[in-house]
Amino acid sequence: MKIKSILVSQPKPTSAKSPYFDLAEKNNIKIDFRPFIQVEGISAKEFRQTRIRIPEHSAVIFTSRTAIDHFFRISQELRLTISDTMKYFCISEATAYYLQKYIVYRKRKIFYGDGKFSDLINIMKKHKDEKLLVPLSDIHKQEIPELLDKGGFHYTKAILYRTVGSDLSDLRDVNYDILVFFSPSGIKSLFQNFPDFHQNETRIACFGPSTAQAVREAGLRLDIEAPTAQSPSMTMALEEYIKKVNKNS
Repeated sequence: MKIKSILVSQPKPTSAKSPYFDLAEKNNIKIDFRPFIQVEGISAKEFRQTRIRIPEHSAVIFTSRTAIDHFFRISQELRLTISDTMKYFCISEATAYYLQKYIVYRKRKIFYGDGKFSDLINIMKKHKDEKLLVPLSDIHKQEIPELLDKGGFHYTKAILYRTVGSDLSDLRDVNYDILVFFSPSGIKSLFQNFPDFHQNETRIACFGPSTAQAVREAGLRLDIEAPTAQSPSMTMALEEYIKKVNKNS
């Protein structure tokens, strides 16, 4: 069956140069965007119940911009003043620069890695005496606590936000030829919204091995998978599939 429409379970790209727009134009297909999951911050009341005291920590590890937003949000809600001596360890340079939204960047001790947590751990080895706070989502990579434990760091894991399914009820009677997923949470949201979902002729595309595993565990047929050696990006995998299917249809 010819591919005419795709639903990407992510927010619409803000850049007009997105490869998704090129894909749609080149292949004369409709591509819509709709996040299947959203981030919800825990309340100050919930955080107090964890008995975690932010001022007792001398450094914070940030693995994402979302973690930064919720760390400063909860600090504000608790009316805490973050010490000027607080150190910040960030997963990447881009994440580190995002701190400028909340602090005077040049006056703080900020360190960053190359995007891999293992690289950040190597940088932190010179700071083994710090009491670390790690703001995270309820769903996070197990690599983070595992590497911190292995390195013998003193840290507190703080769940400051959670990933929840979006309300997709308005899509009940809307059908797409391809559904594109990027996380196991997206698959979970699909069935939370549509418990009786039957794949039938709908193609499922996914990015990453954990998402692929979630697709199969849900009893769905995985038609398009990325990254691969031939298609390192989701748009490349989609284009390859569309060309093959639409040529033969």
